[in-house]
This record gives sequence, structure tokens and C-alpha cells, in this order.
Amino acid sequence: MPSAADLLAWYDRHRRILPWRAAPGEPRDPYRIWLSEVMLQQTTVAAVGPRYARFLARFPTVQALAAADWAEVAEEWAGLGYYARARNLHACAQAVAASGGFPCNIPALAALPGIGPYTAAAVGAIAFDAPVVPVDGNVERVVARLHAVADPLPGAKPRLTALAGAFMQDADARARPGDFAQALFDLGATICTPRSPACALCPWQAGCAARRAGIAAELPRKAPKPARPLRHGAHFLLHDGAGRVLLRRRPAKGLLGGMLEVPGTPWRDTRWENAEAFAHAPAAAPWHPLPGLARHGFTHFELEMVLFMAILPATAARPEGEWQDPPAARAAVPSVMRRLLDLAGVA
Repeated sequence: MPSAADLLAWYDRHRRILPWRAAPGEPRDPYRIWLSEVMLQQTTVAAVGPRYARFLARFPTVQALAAADWAEVAEEWAGLGYYARARNLHACAQAVAASGGFPCNIPALAALPGIGPYTAAAVGAIAFDAPVVPVDGNVERVVARLHAVADPLPGAKPRLTALAGAFMQDADARARPGDFAQALFDLGATICTPRSPACALCPWQAGCAARRAGIAAELPRKAPKPARPLRHGAHFLLHDGAGRVLLRRRPAKGLLGGMLEVPGTPWRDTRWENAEAFAHAPAAAPWHPLPGLARHGFTHFELEMVLFMAILPATAARPEGEWQDPPAARAAVPSVMRRLLDLAGVA
């Protein structure tokens, strides 16, 4: 097992400066740490940085987030993807605020809405120095290379998690669990990178089995992903006389629950014929199809959407929904809906 002291010494010299990371000697805010971990799921530090700062400016404390209306949270989360996280984020904040603060033990953290084993371990280790190793993609990669684990992911996850947990047998890791966890993150993000790892700069190069075998860049191996099915939708971009566009809020439960959308059909496996799609139009209007398709990839399926556009006739009844100026509409809707606005040239 490589020395935790070597990694911590490297981290003390080269630690990344991140907006949610406390400087040495500063108190650690569990709210900021938890928020960053939720935001960083399935995305990158570079993408999250500006959105994290904006979210924190609007909801500076867990109490502020708990007291906010869901519509405010949904608006601020728009564009970050994986929208069930936003609902769980709001519910978790309400639970934490009601109980007076974040619990400091792993089981109690894991019992909060939307907090799984990884997030509980990350918040526990970084905020409260719980003696655990949170295992994200960076840590999986570091461990797979250290031990030359050739079994492909996701099947290798239990073994990699167990190997990572063994780091806590080192007294130096146990003395600084939060720093050790963040050191592993930084090592994977900056040195032990997915492609072209900088082994010559690694504080653990001497103990890395994959480096000795010359296979570091090949690990961790991943099982091929199954092809994602293709679904189809038809949507309707309605303008009023003032140039505003109509948005509607999706049902609270289900995909994109509670988010604003351009009204349209359900998404299904077969294409929509115009006549059947028009049954889902928000108003009787002179709809005309726009050329091209809007495409978006979800975790479990690909989506293709056609778009119809119209101006609401002056004599027509005003449909229910939220009428917003185009810039506000772009800011309020999730990424998949922005694909439709892009197709229509709505800036």
C-alpha cells in the first residue's frame, strides 16, 4: 500500500483552489461541500464553477435554500441536467434546516433525501473528518492503476471500493481523512488523468502496479455500453403579440419533474404524425413546422424533437402557462428545451 504521507505532502504543495474548498486553517462548511458534491455529479469542475457561485449567491445557506420556493430552485438549476437532483437538493435542505444542521455521521447523512453512499462519504470525510474514503471516478481510476485491476467497470466497483477503503488503515490517512479524500480527487484530476497520465509527477509512482506493467493508460477498463433507444417528440413554440413565448411546468414527478418546458407531446418510440401531434398543441393557431430536428441525449435514451411555431391569434383564448421574454425563457428551461429554442433562433 503506498504511503498516505507521500500523497498528503504532495497535496499540501499542489492542492487545487476550488470555490467550495476551505483553505488550510479555515472552517469547513458542510452546506458548501454538500452543494458542490451534488452539482459535480455527472459533470466537470470547469462547468460547475460559475453555476456554483451563482447558486450560492442566491441561496447562501441551507436555511435560505430550504425556505425558497421550488420554482426558484428549478430556475437556478436549469441547464445543469439530472433534474431529480434539484428536487432532492431542495428536499434535503428542508430536512437539514428542520433538524438544525447537517448530521456528522455517515448513516445519518445517507438517510437524507438524495444522499447516496458516495455523497454521504464525501460530506462526512471532507466536512467532518469521518474516517472513510469516498470513491468517485477519479478514485476508481487511481486505485485501478495502483493495483492493476484489469476487470472492467462497472463490475469492478466493489473491489475498487474495498481497495480504496483500505487506505484508512494508514495512520496518516486516518489523521486527515478530509484532506486525504481531496488529495485522491486532485491526484486523479490532475496527474492520474484518464488519458496520458503524468506518471513521472505522481507521488505514488513507485508503488503503482499499472505503471510498472506499462498499462496505466489502459486502466480502468470499461464494459461496452448498450445502445440507447431513440424516442421522438413534437413541441409547439407559441408567441404572443408582445414577442413572449409560452412555457408550461411539467408534472412534479417523472423526468424533468417540475421544470418549465416548451409545450408538446409525450416522448415515445415512434415519430408523431402532424395530425396526432396537433392534439397536444397548447392553442388553436396557424402552426407551421420548422426545418430540422432538435436532438438531446439523456442517460437512458436519445431524443429527437420536431418543432412547430405560431403566433397566437388576437381573437384566440390565451392558454394557461407562463409567458416569458425569450432571454428569461432560455434561462428558465432545462438544456433539452434550449435545443428547441436554438432550432427556432430564440436568443
